[in-house]
Amino acid sequence: MELATRRSAIEVILSEHRRLTSIMSGMLRVVDRMARSAVSSNAMLLRAMLYYIQEFPEQIHHPKEERYLFARLRERTDEFDAVIEELGRQHEEGARRIRALEHALTRYELAGPGMLPALRDEVNGYADFYANHKHLEESLILPGARRYLTLADWVEIDEAFGANRDPFESLETEDNLDDLYTLIVQTMPDARS
Repeated sequence: MELATRRSAIEVILSEHRRLTSIMSGMLRVVDRMARSAVSSNAMLLRAMLYYIQEFPEQIHHPKEERYLFARLRERTDEFDAVIEELGRQHEEGARRIRALEHALTRYELAGPGMLPALRDEVNGYADFYANHKHLEESLILPGARRYLTLADWVEIDEAFGANRDPFESLETEDNLDDLYTLIVQTMPDARS
């Protein structure tokens, strides 16, 4: 693909953050709706959202940040080492939090409405956790990367995040996740529901 038509890594990262923020907002609305109505499709939608988070940010987005963006930034400066270490810990914690959310959802599905407060706590906790995580990346790492990374660094990072994906990664998987994201957004209750 021509350089002029490719999206930069920063554009891709910010777009992916917006997508995940949208999913998080939807999760908060779904658990609110679950408190008002025990419709089984609410739990199914929440499970689809969790699957999306598990498969996209956890398996695709975060590994690319660590392998390309964070690694290059560490090569250029030690100014962000503590933040990068914290973000790495948060990537690991995010995976644990998703498992805890899945367990809370399963308990809700098996035991009923009495388990909703625990599920809601997990969703709220993950939403707060993710907002903090995104803030660190967008307020510290991305500006630092803009300041310290070279053009050669950006070419490599842009290729990793942009249209020129690693040939060993599954483009089909990312396309399927795009389809899942679209389905989730179309199914989510709007803010008025």
